[in-house]
Amino acid sequence: MSRNNIIKRTLKTAISDIIVVFMFLAIVYLAVNILGEKYIGTVEAKINEFSKTPSINETNNETDVKIQMDSENNKIVEYPEYGKQYATVQIESIDLNLPLYYGDSLDILKKGIGQSTASYFPGEGGSIICMGHNFATLLRRFSDLKKGNIIKITTDYGEFNYKIYDMQIVKETEVDKVPLQHEEEILMIYTCYPFKNVGYTTRRYVVYAKPV
Repeated sequence: MSRNNIIKRTLKTAISDIIVVFMFLAIVYLAVNILGEKYIGTVEAKINEFSKTPSINETNNETDVKIQMDSENNKIVEYPEYGKQYATVQIESIDLNLPLYYGDSLDILKKGIGQSTASYFPGEGGSIICMGHNFATLLRRFSDLKKGNIIKITTDYGEFNYKIYDMQIVKETEVDKVPLQHEEEILMIYTCYPFKNVGYTTRRYVVYAKPV
């Protein structure tokens, strides 16, 4: 067999192998997207079980946090401890009811919604910046939200309702999309995007809402 024929056969075999690998990866990708929604929630539940992470129902029992607000000046005079639940977030339109924690560590975000400690509290008149995982048990249903939906935050110093006016997909580096300011009270809650993504992603889905 000539050298040219050997080279051609080798190339043909290599191309065939590449096609097989590509088809295999395509099948895996489709399987993840089709079956992921069904099984990812189960995997997350098992992770939480082995890490002994409290369930959402357990964390909703944390009622020992008391916050005091100076209603005359709209200022918090006594803040909760870092990592403590101080409120609940409810969105009736997507049947969401989650605890809201002061802080945004990985442990906190396993249990519910975390709030940046650099941001303001409901009623203070500035940016309220919150975040959570896009797990099936947490914020995955953010994809079903629409403008005009109401987000209710209930604290021991009052109930605050916010109407959604915008939703945006942003890059994690676009910090100007979740601005920290005190000119206007704006609630911003974000999660990872795409919603069914498996693994790390550089995009965020941000929901913007203003007081009703």
